[in-house]
Amino acid sequence: MTKKIAVFTRDRQAEALRMSGGLTLLDDKVEVYVLDRKLEDNKVINKHLDMVLNMLELPVLTNCRDNQFEYISNEELADKMLEYDIVIPY
Repeated sequence: MTKKIAVFTRDRQAEALRMSGGLTLLDDKVEVYVLDRKLEDNKVINKHLDMVLNMLELPVLTNCRDNQFEYISNEELADKMLEYDIVIPY
């Protein structure tokens, strides 16, 4: 049975992006959320972000308007959390 998984990241952004890609190996539906701050710009994060966005085409959402991703308000995020089977915080 396919599970719906949300990966939330604030501090350990590179690790969260890497793990998000790994979770797709089981054919689960994975969505990534960058919360409360701008995604860092460095080689490691950019490598994992490229994998998540371009190779795996995972949705990346954010509650921080400084990011280039689809914006989601905290209220919308609270409602959306109820849709997931698993929520993984980083």
